[in-house]
Amino acid sequence: MIIPKLHYKSQGNMPEEQLGNIQKACTSGIELVQLDFNSSSEKQYLKLVKEVRALTAHYQTRLILTDNYKVAREVKADGVFFEFIEKDVLQTARNHIYTWQIIGAKATNLLECEQLIEANIDYINLTPFETADKTEEPKSLGKMGYQLITEALETQTPVLGSVGIQEAAVKDILEAGVSGVILSEEITADFNRIKIYNQLLGASATDEQRHTF
Repeated sequence: MIIPKLHYKSQGNMPEEQLGNIQKACTSGIELVQLDFNSSSEKQYLKLVKEVRALTAHYQTRLILTDNYKVAREVKADGVFFEFIEKDVLQTARNHIYTWQIIGAKATNLLECEQLIEANIDYINLTPFETADKTEEPKSLGKMGYQLITEALETQTPVLGSVGIQEAAVKDILEAGVSGVILSEEITADFNRIKIYNQLLGASATDEQRHTF
């Protein structure tokens, strides 16, 4: 399966807010939504996931769940993304989900990328591109950091950037060998930016192959 070049990592403190933002993203042409919502209630979370699954299915938008691979299988989401993952958990998840479901994971340096590739991950979120606080860990990778890592990897596994990626930075990111971006605040602030980012990334729904369940 081709990994879309633009992912929307959903935002919203309440399920209704999440659902509203995801609907706006879908109607604005997003190719893939990563549902990112923590709920103290398993029932509330499952209800939201099922509503989001119905919504994304209607718009033929791919859906990735954050961390919860068991629910990803239950609702037949397109896959799961892990913010923090260990090799044994990754293998457990791979054994549990359907063979057509994909797994993505976050990395902050070359070593973590290499470990994920060795574990046959489907795509990597290499982060952060740029943080507001320069003293934060992990520190910003920037164009040079991305380029050094992608050149060292020499992999066919898609590497996507995230955090602090404004429209003006897309050209640099692509030149650095990164194949796409995962955005949240940048899109939530103005869903019309989805079209702009798609154009900058050279992403088009008509160019991508879809799969059916």
